[in-house]
Amino acid sequence: MLSGVKQTPTTQRQPAVIEVDEANFEQEVIARSKDVPVVIDFWAPWCGPCRTLGPTLERLASEAKGDWVLAKVNVDENQRLSANFRIQSIPAVKAVYGGKIVDEFVGALPESQVRTWLKRFMPEKGGSLLDAAQAMEAGDPQGAAARYRLILGEEPENTGAMFRLGRLLMLLGEAEGVETLRQVPLGAPLYARAQAMLPLADFFAAADLPAEGDVAERYRQAATLARDGAYAGAMSELIAIVARDRAFRDDGARKALLGFFAALGDEDPLVPVYRRKLANTLF
Repeated sequence: MLSGVKQTPTTQRQPAVIEVDEANFEQEVIARSKDVPVVIDFWAPWCGPCRTLGPTLERLASEAKGDWVLAKVNVDENQRLSANFRIQSIPAVKAVYGGKIVDEFVGALPESQVRTWLKRFMPEKGGSLLDAAQAMEAGDPQGAAARYRLILGEEPENTGAMFRLGRLLMLLGEAEGVETLRQVPLGAPLYARAQAMLPLADFFAAADLPAEGDVAERYRQAATLARDGAYAGAMSELIAIVARDRAFRDDGARKALLGFFAALGDEDPLVPVYRRKLANTLF
């Protein structure tokens, strides 16, 4: 069950599978998703893959016992809804929580993959959604991002989820990361770390820029390594640039290093090692 979801008598009695149309969509999907996730199955009677996926989703919804609800939308009878959600191929499945789409897939996935997909926004029983998201970062970063969005859908001011989402997206090289980090408010415990990470946006972008000169090429190579997750190699290149040309890109190599220290955190074994190397280089 999702952390923070209250099991009121209403949510306890709600059916596992509901038929949804344009008239009741707002109440049955958007409003209901404020309490529990709603998985929308866009289908049609003539669709063969839909007849394969539909029973799987219905069975899993029944097994969930109220942790999430399946909303069935017949696209032939609800063309306006299909157009609003830009449905181009069916079956199309979208997870809605807090009134927002948090994950989706297209096609008739096998049951094992559907179960894996559901876990992207359904933490284990008794678990914290934030803890579950953090545990997923290394193996399933997109799933972790979906869980952070779930938390923010329920708690828009949750600065922990805001920082973790921004950090994750930044390290994935996604532009949304820097905008999310900028939303961490002044005075929040993670504000300083969020601000320190902002220069990483320009650093990651350098991987796609032409390089003129040896230092520029090393900077580009460092950015490429970082985008591939090879943080030790990236930081080694940045240390070399600081030693050779501190002024390059307005002290960009040092700022990128500080951004990595903030992103990885002092608990990461790389951080104290490269902090010492940077200090030795500067002083």
